[in-house]
Amino acid sequence: MADSNYEQIRFRTEGNVAVLTLHRPERLNAWTYAMNRELVDAIERCNGDAAIGAIVVTGAGRGFCAGADIRDNFQARLDGVEDEPVGDWVGLVRSSKPIVAAVNGPSVGVGATMILPMDVIVASEDAKFAMAFVKMGLTPELASSHFLVQRMGFGRASEMCLSGRLYSGREAFEMGLADRLTTPETLLETALGVATSMAANPGPQVRWIKRLLTENGAETDIAAVQQREIEALHRARASAEHKEAVSAFLEKRAPKFS
Repeated sequence: MADSNYEQIRFRTEGNVAVLTLHRPERLNAWTYAMNRELVDAIERCNGDAAIGAIVVTGAGRGFCAGADIRDNFQARLDGVEDEPVGDWVGLVRSSKPIVAAVNGPSVGVGATMILPMDVIVASEDAKFAMAFVKMGLTPELASSHFLVQRMGFGRASEMCLSGRLYSGREAFEMGLADRLTTPETLLETALGVATSMAANPGPQVRWIKRLLTENGAETDIAAVQQREIEALHRARASAEHKEAVSAFLEKRAPKFS
């Protein structure tokens, strides 16, 4: 089911998965403040809809997102136009229902940093990735200097950021930036499969686990890690979803999570 309430993205559903498509194909889906507002609205809408269990984000046409629109953003800033507040993108993504990036083409600058905090990155063989900030006399944002190191390791993240060069989808997969590599023809099918497998699980627990991964992924205090896990486990054990899962197992049936 499709929705036409947006101008720079498209919103549709495939079963219990929402598909958000960046839709400025004539500009390789270059990022704008309007696109950001629409993405935030769509994700918040999905998070409030019990019928949606996960989200896929992809791009229209040949590109995923070729970075910030230079004419509408960089030049405007140089001309003295103040930046528009963009909110806490990382906080939104990490507290959201599962989000899978389906990268179909160039994913550059903010087109790369916006997907780093997402749960799974699926790349087409046609995908291209670059942290090209240094080429524009800029530095990375959206906590990408954290997430890129977590995904790729210090040396590979350093090379990618300091060179600003373009990496193929296969290179990105082999270096750990992308979690899966597909043909262009099977990209969306693969991303939907990953998202559907997550959407089938109980929603509260999925988001509690995301929070644990966010808070504990780079935590060096093991006692703090375990304390967060114990607190989450106590909530989970008292939940209706846990009771239903146990009953379903004993009754040899599929669980029914509301």
